[in-house]
Amino acid sequence: MYSKEIEEFFHTQLVKYGVDYQRAAQVAHILASGKPDELLSEKEIQIAEEVCREWLRQYKRYKHLTSLLREHKRL
Repeated sequence: MYSKEIEEFFHTQLVKYGVDYQRAAQVAHILASGKPDELLSEKEIQIAEEVCREWLRQYKRYKHLTSLLREHKRL
């Protein structure tokens, strides 16, 4: 079941961690659609996987940097 609020949430989170605005919009729409993988096209699956990998890489980088900053502040 599609939800505009869910789409906006996904889009915000993707952009927040450095995903290109337009690609984030495409993937947010795909994720919010709630379609099972079997109903997605190969192109939709490919872009969703690419963008989610990019988001995860950037998210891990952010977490690592914030951890380093916290440690530095304690010293």
